Amino acid sequence: MIYAILLIGLATGVPIALAIIAALLVFMGYGEAPYSLRVVATEMFKGMNSFPLLAIPLFVLAGEVMNESGITGRIIAFANVLVGRLRAGLALVNIWASVIFAGLSGSAVADTSAIGRVFIPEMEKHGYSRPFAAALTAASSVIGPIIPPSIPVIIYALIVSGVSVPALFLAGIIPGILLAIFLSVFVMLTVKVDHGDQAVGLTAEPASKAILGGILPLLMPVFVVGSILLGVVTPTEAASFAVAYALFLGIFVYRNIKLSTLPRLFSEAMRDSAVILIIIAAVSAANWLLTYNRVPNMLTDWVLLNVDSKTTFLIATILLFLFVGLFLEGIAAMLVLVPILHPIAVGMGVDPVHFGILVIFNLMIGLITPPLGLCLFVAEGIAQVGMARLTMAILPFFFVEVLVLLLLTFVPETVIWLPRIMGY
Repeated sequence: MIYAILLIGLATGVPIALAIIAALLVFMGYGEAPYSLRVVATEMFKGMNSFPLLAIPLFVLAGEVMNESGITGRIIAFANVLVGRLRAGLALVNIWASVIFAGLSGSAVADTSAIGRVFIPEMEKHGYSRPFAAALTAASSVIGPIIPPSIPVIIYALIVSGVSVPALFLAGIIPGILLAIFLSVFVMLTVKVDHGDQAVGLTAEPASKAILGGILPLLMPVFVVGSILLGVVTPTEAASFAVAYALFLGIFVYRNIKLSTLPRLFSEAMRDSAVILIIIAAVSAANWLLTYNRVPNMLTDWVLLNVDSKTTFLIATILLFLFVGLFLEGIAAMLVLVPILHPIAVGMGVDPVHFGILVIFNLMIGLITPPLGLCLFVAEGIAQVGMARLTMAILPFFFVEVLVLLLLTFVPETVIWLPRIMGY
């Protein structure tokens, strides 16, 4: 019955968190002790009663403030100086602006929205097809949650005890850069017309001014991640610093934020944070039910008995997460599956940090896969090209990202080398 209610809710468009809560309430209401409606409320509260979770709304707020500060144009100008003169320059600026933006927002959806509003019409003016521009913007935005600071990394560290946030932050840097390099190479090899000279026209600023304009935004991830790695602050405290730094830039340096706009920014951050937190609360209650019925233990025992190699397990995990990513939001899928799969991975000899980045990378690819890819919806909303055309345009980028995922999977040093040399 619980699965029927859940599937009906999802099929009718009910948000994943509300569908889970409805299914649990019905099941608990008809069940015998220890099943009780009070369990749902108690476990939901426990799921959110965590000091590190405060980092999520704070990082979301920092991203909102930085977006309002007008840094998108400065980031684009900075990226244009770096790669704008190369072949397919405008497309490359799109990709590397996402890399820089990743260090500020940590959100793929925010990246798609902010970068897409500038690049999709601009790329169309310079000869790129509109579906291609939208697909590239969505595909490159996947870098956002991989390069630190990253909200999915914080959630993963909360789910799995013993895996540190600094280690996961460091582990995401090389995979994010590798993804940008692979996308850049693919674009340079497949785009037929040289758009490099036209990319320079994206901004009238001279190179020196563009570089200076990009330094202050780039200092935020340096300070945030650096202070965490040095052990000076916790991720939550670093997130509060990020908010203060973003407010300082927006109000006093760039002067694009008025005090009258702060209530709107705070309300938008609260709304976006509430979506994430209610999912965490709902899945925490569902995980209690799974744990009480020993489902994780049974699955762990079955896998250890029937899967005889680490390679087979990793391939099965990739396929599972790619499939689940088609239908479940990434954070919800992580909360449901990681508590089950992490002990199995450790039992198979997979490094916990390596496995964490693989899970996050895998689920972020789900943001660009139909039917529920959030970045696809945002990009289509800007480009207005139709979901069918956008899906066809994004397929090549999807395969590039899967190729990078396979590289990260079977060459673990690409993930764990940096944390290891830094002592994690």
